[in-house]
Amino acid sequence: MEKNLVENPAALETQRNDDSFENIWQELKWRGLVHVSTEESALEEALAGDPITYYCGFDPTAASLHLGHLVQLLTMRRIQLAGHRPLALVGGSTGLIGDPRESGERVLNTPETVAGWVRSIQDQVRPYISFEGENAAQMVNNLDWTQGISAIEFLRDIGKYFRVGTMIKKDLVAKRLNSDEGISYTEFSYQILQGLDYLQLYREYDCTLQFGGSDQWGNITAGTELVRRVENAQVHALGTPLITNSDGTKFGKSEGNAIWLDAELCSPYTFYQFWLNQADADVIERLKVFTFRSREEIDALAREVEERPFSREAQRTLAWDVTTLVHGEEATRKVIAASEALFGKGEIAEIDEPTLRAASAELPVADLDPQSASVVEALVSTGLVSSKSEARRTVKDGGAYVNNTKVDDGETPAGSELWLHGRYLVVRRGKKNLAIVRRNGD
Repeated sequence: MEKNLVENPAALETQRNDDSFENIWQELKWRGLVHVSTEESALEEALAGDPITYYCGFDPTAASLHLGHLVQLLTMRRIQLAGHRPLALVGGSTGLIGDPRESGERVLNTPETVAGWVRSIQDQVRPYISFEGENAAQMVNNLDWTQGISAIEFLRDIGKYFRVGTMIKKDLVAKRLNSDEGISYTEFSYQILQGLDYLQLYREYDCTLQFGGSDQWGNITAGTELVRRVENAQVHALGTPLITNSDGTKFGKSEGNAIWLDAELCSPYTFYQFWLNQADADVIERLKVFTFRSREEIDALAREVEERPFSREAQRTLAWDVTTLVHGEEATRKVIAASEALFGKGEIAEIDEPTLRAASAELPVADLDPQSASVVEALVSTGLVSSKSEARRTVKDGGAYVNNTKVDDGETPAGSELWLHGRYLVVRRGKKNLAIVRRNGD
């Protein structure tokens, strides 16, 4: 995982909150990052006052973070830019349990697997918040304060503060209790572990704010209640909204796969294309949540969407900002150059193999034997045309291209010198209909 990290301190140095807002709370609301919270006026006052310590947790239930986590990482950074001190918690103990899902028990991963994921996710978190300066971030792991607790201590010292009646009313718990699968005591107890995190961080760091996705609200408020009961103290909580598309579908999915932050699980090319393809109805909200563009800049882009939607200026700005944030400027420039080259606006031979491989996952693709990989066969096999006769007409009319070179012989197999990286042909019909041919057996 470490080889995929983008150390981008320059990005942190250029990030700013928008000073046109009275305080960070007002900016968070404008960006659509407040779905639910404890008493709003008290939380706004706390964030507008002297520095406080706050935390957000990330459970290592996979080797990489995804776009849902990016919402939290950027929210952490915005609050840090307002002068407050972040604690980034990667859950070495909660990751061994896993919070309840809407359906079905989680598979329990081995301690060795979870420990490896902890290290990977810690590495992924670090570039997004600053670990230097007066309000430097700190990384914490809840395994440090849970692994030495005995079952008796856990039940006597922590469990006694939780009421079963309250616990079973939590949304996800209630759904699972009413399902055929039910819920195990292991997952049922997850909210106690997360509540313990808040209590520990309150005691050790004077942490007074926890935030996370609104689907975690039950677990988050378990912590506020535990601190109130044990320490007789009022602490704050914030739930950010779950991001959805304007049509109600789940955001952050592409062809059934999560958009991961790890370049090996989701290539920079795929990542960039995901943002570039955002709908006009969604792109302005994405700019608010996922970029540090000011209100003035985003309002100007909103006018572009309304008046000149064909320019796709908002989408290109979004794709540039987020891909640069996650993968770095060099990778983003390579992706843009590759995208242009694929459609005939650059040197296609300069596209590196990982990008071509990523493109083959996004475009129509066919695996052909190099002995029979003629243009006609390629056009038909990739679905760019419906028949060989149509393919021949396309060639005759000058509308067939291999690696951006117009072809006039549709029957002769492509020579070995044409195969990019020895494996790929880029086939195009007209200006915009693109496909990839791969050498069969590679």
